Amino acid sequence: MTARSFETIDADVSRIIEMAWEDRTPFEAIAETYGLAEKDVIKLMRRELKPSSFRLWRQRVSGRVTKHGALRPACVTRAYCPTQYKL
Repeated sequence: MTARSFETIDADVSRIIEMAWEDRTPFEAIAETYGLAEKDVIKLMRRELKPSSFRLWRQRVSGRVTKHGALRPACVTRAYCPTQYKL
């Protein structure tokens, strides 16, 4: 791999972690964007975070309605504010 490839991988991992921490971003959005199922995100978080941070994250997302697309109200059709990611 080239140095650029490692930078891309690091950036992807960083973005996945950020998305996993965000309350309004469902696991389905991570799966659609990066191809990682919820169980894969959990494995990545366990590997990348300190044990105490991982436990805090798991407590935070377990059962959280906004993290699971099937539990979200039908009126919520996006994962983030339209102005959050300005190009």
